[in-house]
Amino acid sequence: MFTAENQLRVRYAETDQMGYVYYGNYATYYEISRTEAIRALGLSYKTLEEEMGVMMPVLENYSKYLQPARYDDQLRIVVKIPEMPTARITFTYEIYNEENTLLHTGKTVLVFVNKESGRPCRIPERMMDLLAPYFENEKES
Repeated sequence: MFTAENQLRVRYAETDQMGYVYYGNYATYYEISRTEAIRALGLSYKTLEEEMGVMMPVLENYSKYLQPARYDDQLRIVVKIPEMPTARITFTYEIYNEENTLLHTGKTVLVFVNKESGRPCRIPERMMDLLAPYFENEKES
C-alpha cells in the first residue's frame, strides 16, 4: 500500500460561521493531498497530462465527518492508495489535528482517461512501475 502525508493550516476563508471547516472544503483538501502524494511518488499531474496524455477525473467522492476541524488548526492528511490501480485509482484520506485526533475520513475514486480520445484507459506504465514496489507483498498473500 502506498502512503503519503502532508500538512496544511486551516485558513479563515475555509470556515463557516461556527468557525468549523466548511464541508465543501474537504474535497479541496483531498485534491491538494492527492496531488502531493503523486508528487511524492515521483510524478506530477502536469507530467501525467502533458507528457503521458492521461487525465484523472474524479468518479466518486465520499466523506465522513467525525469531529470538526477549526480555523488555524494544523491538519495532517494521510493519503493511501490501498490497491494497485488498473483503469481506476482509489485514494483514501485520514485527517488529523495537532493533537492527533482523527477528524475526518474520506475516499475518492478517479479514472484514467486518454486526453485525446476522452475514453478510459489503463494506468500509465511509468506510474504502475513507481507503485509496484508498494504492492509486492500483497501479490504473495
